[in-house]
Amino acid sequence: MNLVENKNLLDSVDARTRLAGSNKMEILLFSLGTREIFGINVFKVREVGRTPHITKTPNMPRGVEGLISLRGNVIPVLSLAPFLQLEGVPPGLGKTMMVAEYSKRTLGFLVHEVDRIIRVDWDRVKAPESVLSANHGLITAVIELEGGGLVSILDVEQILANAFGEALVVDILPAQVDPDTSVFFVDDSIVARRKISEVLDKLGVRHKHATNGMEAWTRLQAIAAHAQQIGSVLRDEIRLILVDAEMPEMDGYVLTKNIKADPRFEGVPVVMHSSLSSEANRAMGKAVGVDAYVAKFDAEALADTLRPLIER
Repeated sequence: MNLVENKNLLDSVDARTRLAGSNKMEILLFSLGTREIFGINVFKVREVGRTPHITKTPNMPRGVEGLISLRGNVIPVLSLAPFLQLEGVPPGLGKTMMVAEYSKRTLGFLVHEVDRIIRVDWDRVKAPESVLSANHGLITAVIELEGGGLVSILDVEQILANAFGEALVVDILPAQVDPDTSVFFVDDSIVARRKISEVLDKLGVRHKHATNGMEAWTRLQAIAAHAQQIGSVLRDEIRLILVDAEMPEMDGYVLTKNIKADPRFEGVPVVMHSSLSSEANRAMGKAVGVDAYVAKFDAEALADTLRPLIER
């Protein structure tokens, strides 16, 4: 695939706001020199091109080949095949580089070849329980293609955490709330769930969580039904709902639409917490009615977003 084709693949990302609430996602497929097919959410990819000259740097984490200069910015480049410890990979560096963005950080991923973009329903995106490999923790979901074959969706958050360490949660002032205040959050990433829990603990609020959108909606409906049954105000049970944007089974956009369409959740704010930090993704969140949008993972920004909503 040449540079022009790569550019065409990623053009008009802002136009994809029409996907909001459609329970569909777009995946960029690529290979690492083996027969396995991998994928990454299109919104996380800024550009794709041939691998440039890489400056070797000592003492870099495993899999990080060095640094490149990209439009005045110096970014690390990670070779995915050795990082994932794949066997049977052709020698040499991947000939194609994907520039990915996560939580205001930019990183180059070296891959063997980029294939195409596919659009799939989120209910076809399954949690990777069936993945029996050493890379289980680096794969966030699995998709079965219509013509057969599986696509392993990489967990960019976990890859960054493994390569560079997890972001530190700094000192956060407690929120001015009563001790029974509870927040419900949903995220399919183990790293994100751990960090969100740390922030909520520092804010001094109780919390419950789910690991995908469908599980979250099932649990939220049960909580709402119980509150209705005992004559309780739901906002006393759940002060705020924090949703990830992209999750297996049901994405955060459809989950938010469901919550906003259910009168039992009136007065319960929904905050979208996502590694997809572009204006297009913010517009998608706004289109389905989120009350606030915060990019991963900035602990202070998350705390500052949640505090006024749970205190009011």
